[in-house]
Amino acid sequence: MASTRRTFLTQAAAIAGTLGIGARWNQAWTHPPRVGINPVVVEEGQAVMTSTWNHGMLANDAGFQALDAGGSALDMIEAGARLVESDAEGLSVGIGGLPDRDGNVTLDACIMDHRGDAGSVCFVQDVAHPISLARNVMENTPHVMLAGAGAEQYARELGMPVTPLLTEQAQLAWERWKETSNYQPIINIENHDTIGLLAMDDQGRLAGGCTTSGVAYKMHGRVGDSPIIGAGLYVDGDIGGATATGLGEAVMRTVGSFLVVELMRQGASAQEACFEAVQRIIRSMPTEDLQVGYLALGKDGQIGGHAIHSGFNYAQHQRSGTGAPIESVLIDASYGGR
Repeated sequence: MASTRRTFLTQAAAIAGTLGIGARWNQAWTHPPRVGINPVVVEEGQAVMTSTWNHGMLANDAGFQALDAGGSALDMIEAGARLVESDAEGLSVGIGGLPDRDGNVTLDACIMDHRGDAGSVCFVQDVAHPISLARNVMENTPHVMLAGAGAEQYARELGMPVTPLLTEQAQLAWERWKETSNYQPIINIENHDTIGLLAMDDQGRLAGGCTTSGVAYKMHGRVGDSPIIGAGLYVDGDIGGATATGLGEAVMRTVGSFLVVELMRQGASAQEACFEAVQRIIRSMPTEDLQVGYLALGKDGQIGGHAIHSGFNYAQHQRSGTGAPIESVLIDASYGGR
């Protein structure tokens, strides 16, 4: 459903009122005025969306459905992410995600728009749609990130139901893992640990999102790059956006998504920026047993992607003009090698 910023705040306030928490944010919090961010209006119908991995194809479909219903780039991101979070057959995002070594499924997500507003949640349990919770943090609180029990409490205040995340399939996989309890990052397994999404709507507004259950069988309490603004995701409305997938520790150490956008600010194309960000990792640490891929969307609508090793792919959907069909393709990105 289409939702302007004001409408979204009104809806959230109504929910809060029914739960008896009404005036806390409604009266005390309003975003400060933004200056210097004026989205360029592109030709109507020039929207584009790109998302990591095979599940990005269906995510992009959902994003364009949200756009065609009157939504914005931010709505495209939320709709695409929610679709993947709902897929109980997937082992890396949302319901059905593989647990930590103690058997707990913990989720991370963040979202960011063209104005630089951002919201994030991490180490969240029993919340089906952390991307929506992150959006609420962004739009309805004075904070950027909520963690653990505090984020879960806020989800309950918003009326989000308690949703068990550990499926039978994921539990069986965990029980098999416990036979050896041998944690090893695996490059390019079919079920990857993240979906990162970037979109530009018909008004030239950019947005991005990231949602994940993180590395399987991680230590309890581990948080990766996906909810970290500047690591797993960064968006600058005047330049472009970037997102990361792969081993989060390597992305955090190099502040990868922010780096990609800054390189684009200095004149690099989306592809060139992703390539250089990958090289920074290759030059700074051993990469034989880890994978990181970057995906970028420039303000000019150009998309780039690059990874340390082969096997990284992303989905790209775009529309060339008003009434034109949506063109969709799954791209096998080039890789850096050593």
